[in-house]
Amino acid sequence: MTEANLTIGHIAKAAGVNVETVRYYQRRGLVSLPPKRARGFRYYTPATASRVRFIKRAQALGMSLKEVHRLFKLDAKGACKENRTLAAAKLALVERKLLDLAKLRDVLRGLVAACDQPHGMSCPIIEQLESEIA
Repeated sequence: MTEANLTIGHIAKAAGVNVETVRYYQRRGLVSLPPKRARGFRYYTPATASRVRFIKRAQALGMSLKEVHRLFKLDAKGACKENRTLAAAKLALVERKLLDLAKLRDVLRGLVAACDQPHGMSCPIIEQLESEIA
């Protein structure tokens, strides 16, 4: 095992987060809290920085901290199939969101195009939005 000689500040810097993020992950049980050593300092291994970076990458993929915690539990059990199921469910959610975003894009394009056409005193965007409500 690599020696624990990094402070929480070193961990935060290596992972590209702030110290409070590391502490928050500790409170959530995602990062272990090493015991205090001489002079009351806690020292971490480089593996802690790797774990924090993993958490941030998982969040960037849309995983919640609860889901990240579940990934860690499943990984400890060697449960790749369950991790795949979790990732597949996240993929399905992203694909649904992409469809919704594509619909939104099409509606907004239509509103912008309506504004580009000759029109009277009132704004076609407002008119179309009001007619959709009624």
